[in-house]
Formats: sequence, structure tokens, C-alpha cells
Amino acid sequence: MPDAEDVRRIALSLPDTTEKIAWSMPTFRVAGKMFATLPEDERSIAVRCPKVERDELVLAEPGKFWIADHESSFSWVRARLDAMEDEGELRDILADSWRQAAPTRLLEGHPRLGLPAV
Repeated sequence: MPDAEDVRRIALSLPDTTEKIAWSMPTFRVAGKMFATLPEDERSIAVRCPKVERDELVLAEPGKFWIADHESSFSWVRARLDAMEDEGELRDILADSWRQAAPTRLLEGHPRLGLPAV
């Protein structure tokens, strides 16, 4: 089961990522734009997710994904770390969120990062 240190290690391994404390919690940013947080007790993550996909995720796996009340009008979803299959799933989730926040120059420089394996 992945933990907060795995989140930190994986997030910081993504190109041009930094960690910054905001709202009293660790946040991870690509080129200054936030793509993940470790809220509250660091037992879950919040990541970017288009609203349509977010709603499907929550319906499909409610034990793993949920929408925090204060994030309901934004394109973010929460994921419980102890419900993840393994570190690979965590890496995929973080990389997908990174892609949504990364500037074009980074996406062009890392075209396969965060995309599903073909």
C-alpha cells in the first residue's frame, strides 16, 4: 500500500515538480501549477481530474475515490492511499494529474508521461 512518502517521491520525480506547503499541507506543482496535495492526515491525495471522469471514478470505485465538499465545483478528486492496488497505480494517477497541469513545453518534452500503456 502506498503512503505519503511514496506520493512525495513519485510526485517529485516528475519533470519540473516542486513541493510547497499551502493551506498547512504539502502540495506538488509542475512549473508552479498545483497538480496534487496531501490533505489532512496524509492518508489520501487530491489530484486534478476532469469532472466527467471524476464522477465516473467515484461511481465505479467509491471506496477509493470521493469528492471533498469544498472541491465539488472544481476538477479535483480525492483518492485513498490504502485503497490503491500498488505503487504503479499511484504513479499513474499522479502522472495523469501532472499532465493536466503541465505546460505545453513539458508535455512536448515528455509525450508519453502519464498516458496509458498501449
